Amino acid sequence: MAEENISARMPPAAPIYFGKRLAGSDAFRAMFREGMGLVEETANYLDGEGRRESKGLARVGSLAYATESMRLTTRLMQLASWLLLQRAVNDGELSAEQANSEKSKVKLGGLASATGGPGWDDLPERLRDLITRSIRLQERVRKLDGILDTGAAAPEEAENPVARQLGQLSAAFGGK
Repeated sequence: MAEENISARMPPAAPIYFGKRLAGSDAFRAMFREGMGLVEETANYLDGEGRRESKGLARVGSLAYATESMRLTTRLMQLASWLLLQRAVNDGELSAEQANSEKSKVKLGGLASATGGPGWDDLPERLRDLITRSIRLQERVRKLDGILDTGAAAPEEAENPVARQLGQLSAAFGGK
């Protein structure tokens, strides 16, 4: 009975919005650095070593290289746009509403690479690695974006464990 009285006196807990917390967290900052680093690494590769490696590819490999490098750069530019928008929201430079308006121009889906299709095995290992890493980052960004769009909150607990413990203490010591 005392448990019910204590529970009744406690205000209901506000939902915790994990997406907003994650978007402003060290984990997001790490994702941001990873994404921007991947953009820079890819640009350096494609302008240097990748260009040299592509010249030695057979016809199928050369076509796959051209296609996949274009998909890769497009994917990374979309990811960089999303990351920069989210950082602007985190830094207070944009409101969430302004970012959502701009975010509608960013395409996080599509542009799947043919990781296993014709010519994939002919691609230089470094390019395949960059593609794979960009796809993994894309999936993580898409998940976070989905959480932010839905405003997903933590599931509410059926009961407040602190109130339950307080109730048990109160009952044990004869409190009201």
